[in-house]
Amino acid sequence: MVIEYEEQISVRLGLPRTEIQLRELLNLSNVTLVDVYYKWYKIKADPDDDKFADCAFACGADYLVTNDRHYDVLKDTIDFPQVTVITAQDFLNFLAQSS
Repeated sequence: MVIEYEEQISVRLGLPRTEIQLRELLNLSNVTLVDVYYKWYKIKADPDDDKFADCAFACGADYLVTNDRHYDVLKDTIDFPQVTVITAQDFLNFLAQSS
């Protein structure tokens, strides 16, 4: 999944800054690199999105924060493995209430 971040960072900041930004991202105290050992293939509408769901499952994430409607399948039809999918706005609201 680091490749996805690398791609997105390079689009926004250019290749010269990408390696530096990735290194900084991975050194943040609230970032953990997770190895995914099993692929669940739950996002049929966009299989490229599976890597984020698989990562959330693998690390036991409390939330998968996304506005991408492809993840709605995880809310509606998947009993196992479970992860709570919320929108970015819902997550911001949650953070505001927690502080």
